[in-house]
Amino acid sequence: MSAVKDLIGPAVDRLASDLETLSRQIHDHPELGYQEVKAATWLTEFLDKHGFKLERGVAGVDTAFRATIETGEGPTIAILCEYDALPGIGHACGHNVIAAAGVGAGAALAAVRDRLPKGRVQVIGTPAEEGGGGKIRLIKGGVFNRVDAAMMIHGFDRWILHQDLLGIVRAGFEFTGKAAHASADPWEGVNALDAVIQTFNNVSMLRQQIRPESRIHGIVTSGGAAANIIPEFASALFYVRAPELDEMWALQKRVIACAEGAAKATGCTLKVVQQPDNAYEPMKRNGTLVELFRANARVLGVVESPESRERMGSSDIGNVSQVIPAIQPMVQIAPEGTPIHSRAFEEAAVRPLARDGMLASAKIMAMTTCDLLANPAVVADARREFDAATAPRRERA
Repeated sequence: MSAVKDLIGPAVDRLASDLETLSRQIHDHPELGYQEVKAATWLTEFLDKHGFKLERGVAGVDTAFRATIETGEGPTIAILCEYDALPGIGHACGHNVIAAAGVGAGAALAAVRDRLPKGRVQVIGTPAEEGGGGKIRLIKGGVFNRVDAAMMIHGFDRWILHQDLLGIVRAGFEFTGKAAHASADPWEGVNALDAVIQTFNNVSMLRQQIRPESRIHGIVTSGGAAANIIPEFASALFYVRAPELDEMWALQKRVIACAEGAAKATGCTLKVVQQPDNAYEPMKRNGTLVELFRANARVLGVVESPESRERMGSSDIGNVSQVIPAIQPMVQIAPEGTPIHSRAFEEAAVRPLARDGMLASAKIMAMTTCDLLANPAVVADARREFDAATAPRRERA
């Protein structure tokens, strides 16, 4: 395969200008989850131009897609794209780079398709990673049923070829009290905002008694209509994260208890709003795939940093990794020390360092895909490792 892989780098380089334009287009027109109409259109048009068979709206998700090239009976390797933006701060997660790198890897493979081993390459567009659980809907819709292995990259401030992810579940709290004039008749009111504030205070005290890898963070989503009215309704949304699913569900119960205690203390009624079907699962490590990616990264001179246990996020790629072998290496697209989900990271996502990371990761993913197509035994090794993993899926308690 070395002769074919030697063609990948030049193929990506020939696409560099188009990929940079595509990345900037997506960056400059941020769209929230399930609203990525422009991004999905640009990406599918690009893949169509490079000879892929397109399926739009897969699994009933309008902005999802699957693009396929097939060279015969063999493994099916998927390269995933994300392209949704964050509310208020756009592509501060660098999803424009993820998308451009993914289609760039696919287009480079299409350029050498006559020399590829037998199998299928799929570029799968996965909307709504930022809280919408797009990949979960695609899993349920059967999009990954015949995929043997999947890969994608994510922007970061350094190269880390495997990064654990935390599981995440959301819990919304809606408190109902009783309105009254805040000056003339405050004793007639039941203050729903007090219940929200007490919930935050309870959670703050809870944090001392949780494991250091776990995270709880929330926002007030409604706090009242006017300062001279005792708020009769107030609400909050919390994210609960942990490295293992059983820990995550147990911690969520403790956070719900914080809200229940606040409701009782203030005399409010509480409605707990949960989305158990939208929980993000931890990332299952697959060393077989990581080592293939690492070998190709070293060919390009990538300098790898050690894994971080202090800066862990969550993603629905974790759910994919629980059903098939999957990896998500972190790629440097911003200067070291740049915090992700920040305005500085959003600005960095279209700077020269991001362009370098996009092109390098497109090459590495395409080269790794070549390796997997050429070596079905390695694909089988990845599956055996996946099956033998000691962290089985656990459903909500």
